[in-house]
Amino acid sequence: MTETECIFCKIVAGEIPSAKIYEDEDVVAFLDINPTTRGHTLVVPKRHVATFLEADDETIEKLIKVSRDVGKAIVKAMNADGLNIGINNGKAAGQIIFHLHFHLIPRYANDGLKCWPQGKYEEGEIEKVKEEILKVMQEK
Repeated sequence: MTETECIFCKIVAGEIPSAKIYEDEDVVAFLDINPTTRGHTLVVPKRHVATFLEADDETIEKLIKVSRDVGKAIVKAMNADGLNIGINNGKAAGQIIFHLHFHLIPRYANDGLKCWPQGKYEEGEIEKVKEEILKVMQEK
């Protein structure tokens, strides 16, 4: 997807209306039009980058700081009990729009939403997985 086709780039450029709740020279935050809960907000870099794993350190730092500050405001304004912060990275992880974005989802004690199911490692498997990851990290 090119920047000219990206819906988030169009929102950043003002070509598509949005309910912006934060904007600076690098980042914009706006309400998700298909919210999981009231106040569900998307935080996106203005510069097009497709995924979290492709983003540079500066972009990630800015998104994290804005997400924290906007998240605090969302929790207070929505009288939420908590906040999920999520990134879907890649199609298999549920990413639909390939422009990096953080989801800020207000949560409530009895909202009925469930996160990920939990599994278990087989005997000795956790050490094998650890070693595989460490090997790749050392190649860096």
